[in-house]
Amino acid sequence: MNHATPALDNLYMEIILDHYKHPRNRTDLSHLDDSTLHENPSCGDSIKIEVIFNPDGTIRDARHDGHGCAISTASASLLSERLPGKTPAEARQFIAEFIAVLRGEAPPERLDAFGDLAALGGVVKFPLRVKCAALAWHALEKCLEGK
Repeated sequence: MNHATPALDNLYMEIILDHYKHPRNRTDLSHLDDSTLHENPSCGDSIKIEVIFNPDGTIRDARHDGHGCAISTASASLLSERLPGKTPAEARQFIAEFIAVLRGEAPPERLDAFGDLAALGGVVKFPLRVKCAALAWHALEKCLEGK
């Protein structure tokens, strides 16, 4: 991922803003109890994630609800688009790879294979925003426990 070009930075900003203004798979999850709520106390972002499985154990849908900044909302939206069809093990690997990039443990170029999720690679430069981008992913980890 080459963040040196203004055109690419603009494209990534457009992707993030589009997912913030029009989040995919966002729905009312008030039927889930508060134990599923994940919060970022440093900024007040909060999210719930619900994963629906197919009979074969693969993920059919991932839905999210909550409130937060453009980064956390876009991250949840992008995440929800990439999960259908994955097994829980594949989803956990996906989470691990994404979080490794956010933590600077893997190069941002690793996200190039993740489609539009590459737009979040620039968050690495802003440590306070990493928690925003990772919030939905940590909520997803909790959803997958025992699966």
